[in-house]
Amino acid sequence: MTEVLEKQWPGLDRFPVRKLMPQDRFEPIATEIYALKKQLNAVILAHNYQVGEIQDVADYVGDSLGLAQQAAKTNADVIVFCGVHFMAETAKILNPNKIVVLPDKDAGCSLEESCPADKLAELQATNPNFWTIAYINCSAAVKALCDVIVTSGNAEQIVRAAPLDKDLLFVPDENLGEWVIEQTGRPMTLWRGNCYAHAEFRRDAVLKLREKFPQAKVVVHPEALREVREAADAVCSTEKMITYCQTSPATQFVIVTESGIIHRMQKECPGKEFICTPTFDVMRLPGDNCRCSECKYMKLNTLEKVRDCMKKLAPRIELPDDILRRARLPIERMLEISARPN
Repeated sequence: MTEVLEKQWPGLDRFPVRKLMPQDRFEPIATEIYALKKQLNAVILAHNYQVGEIQDVADYVGDSLGLAQQAAKTNADVIVFCGVHFMAETAKILNPNKIVVLPDKDAGCSLEESCPADKLAELQATNPNFWTIAYINCSAAVKALCDVIVTSGNAEQIVRAAPLDKDLLFVPDENLGEWVIEQTGRPMTLWRGNCYAHAEFRRDAVLKLREKFPQAKVVVHPEALREVREAADAVCSTEKMITYCQTSPATQFVIVTESGIIHRMQKECPGKEFICTPTFDVMRLPGDNCRCSECKYMKLNTLEKVRDCMKKLAPRIELPDDILRRARLPIERMLEISARPN
């Protein structure tokens, strides 16, 4: 990834960017992981934003919807969830009697942190007619207070299916909620939260890349700001980004989401070029505080931590029984609606 960015933004070597390790550095660890997976009857689920070496050992790589679907149907005894905390909680909610481990217990989410369950309950109490729709990027305690869960891949479909006689409350991502309102025309009260990594993209950076790569298609995640979404050729979830790039006749794409997805795109779309969008104008930035499009939480997981959590079966996800029971209902509602024909 560093090499790709350096070609597009001369002078990037002045900034501290994560360097990729030689691939053979990971082979012994991957061998250990494969042996542990067989020994434990484990399944490894990885989000599209995980580092490439984790994606390469995973049984399934995908977005939040795909990961939830995989967690719901797995026959494994142990689920190794390579993502962030709320994702591992979702797997535990769907599999209360299975062991669910997360490589790094501190892999959190700015969206999850922005919406505490007690504050949500206070807002819900102001309107008994609220029907609460929660983006999956929230805690299990918040899910337990909601009527249905959505992902960026199915939010539009689920909002269209929401009861017409209810006042819709959408939490916690205001940018995704705003985009869904634009697509569906359904008015919603929006919680004021955002994904810090997506909120740092700016329209100017996208337009500069359009000028530099005029043949490229711009693909943007709906968690980005409206000014960025309006500059896109396509706005879609990470999974739909993959499909869009596979099926588009274009051979060059500007990708406006967390840079971990580029690894999978390069594997599944051979012969196509993917340009990662910085979250700032590199050439104007003084000093050495580079922050490219990486989620600091997603990147807490490493291949070594995947191996270690399988050896120790820890850090383990545990939730109270009442939360498991109440949070399962809106997730199951999501999966049921998602399975309907559009």
